[in-house]
Amino acid sequence: MGTKAAKAMLLFAAMMFFAVLALDIAAPALVLSVMALSTWAVTPNASLSRQEEETA
Repeated sequence: MGTKAAKAMLLFAAMMFFAVLALDIAAPALVLSVMALSTWAVTPNASLSRQEEETA
């Protein structure tokens, strides 16, 4: 009976580890995506002005 409980706890610990690992990757990716989109929304002509400055 003790080995069944130990296996269940090990499985639960592994599931929690990989769930937290996925959140550690997804949360910063979401934040960086929102930051990039907000920058693009505020300055939609930034890429055009940079191209014009390089050609001038």
